[in-house]
Amino acid sequence: MSVHAHPGTTPAAFTRLNVRSAALLGVPKDRYAGLLGLDPEHLGGDRYRTPAATNVRMWELMVTKAPWPEVGLVMAEQSDFGQLGVWDYLFTSAPTPLEGLQDATDYLAGLGDVGTDSMFVVQDDEEVTLSHVNAADLSYDVASAIRAYALGLVRLRLSTALRKDVVPVRVALATRPPARHGALHELYGTRDIEFEHPVSSITFRAADLRARAPQGQPGLSAVLRSHAELTLAAAIPLHSWLDLFRVALKHAADDGRATLPATAARLAVSPRTLQRRLDEHGTSWTAELEAVRRAEITRLLGTTDLPVDTIAERTGYADARTLRRAVLRWTGHTPTALRGHDGPATR
Repeated sequence: MSVHAHPGTTPAAFTRLNVRSAALLGVPKDRYAGLLGLDPEHLGGDRYRTPAATNVRMWELMVTKAPWPEVGLVMAEQSDFGQLGVWDYLFTSAPTPLEGLQDATDYLAGLGDVGTDSMFVVQDDEEVTLSHVNAADLSYDVASAIRAYALGLVRLRLSTALRKDVVPVRVALATRPPARHGALHELYGTRDIEFEHPVSSITFRAADLRARAPQGQPGLSAVLRSHAELTLAAAIPLHSWLDLFRVALKHAADDGRATLPATAARLAVSPRTLQRRLDEHGTSWTAELEAVRRAEITRLLGTTDLPVDTIAERTGYADARTLRRAVLRWTGHTPTALRGHDGPATR
């Protein structure tokens, strides 16, 4: 597993699939629009990671509109190749689909929440089995839908890697048999589906997965693995409202508008409500603003030759003297002394 796995969150790309599927299933937008991480700024790109609780709520809403096998199928149908970014390409770039599958399980954080989900591969001469475990505290229907989707998605990606429909030898689901099996037959391309297993799994012929991948390119897998690691390292996890606030404050500061009213407007709340929410989270506007300023001042002192008065102006301090007093209070050193050290000094 990546050292930058961000448990408790999922990629924005996965959340976008949830939003699209929820709309197709008829879930009213007002039932989920206010969930953390669903505003356009966080959902529109791939820099942010959505709280896992937001995604779980989306699935809870979806299973009220359709049986869990149909929810899994709709999600798979919306998961066109490329929608999940580099995680998808790990399957197709490897020399064999089996190697691609192993890369994808290693970088599962590129698909979901590694705090609750895990995948592992077991193989012998004849068969390769991928097992999926979800340890989240979920309702029965939500857990069943997620398990069905996860295995179906893997089949889709392996089929893309081989440029042909890959039919599993068998599928085992950790769920009771549904009333109707049609959606599952379509999802897996087989009727050989067993239920009430302790762990959900999908098994393929080893010969299929060890065949040379038509799109595999020497050396590309290593490049993509590195890219996956860098993407995870640069991701911003949104675990809570306080995370969202800090992102909004950082953006306001970058725009030169780190004021209480401007930041409140970014969060679509009043300044008074923003101050109350900060108090509920054990912090304050003054403390949060100072933390942002401190981080930026430390960065500018350590990486630029900008005069102190210029740094003061950029970071919202009245003058260089005020900034010097703040830096001395934070670190025990003056800005000039800090620039003479190997790195920022702290107490």
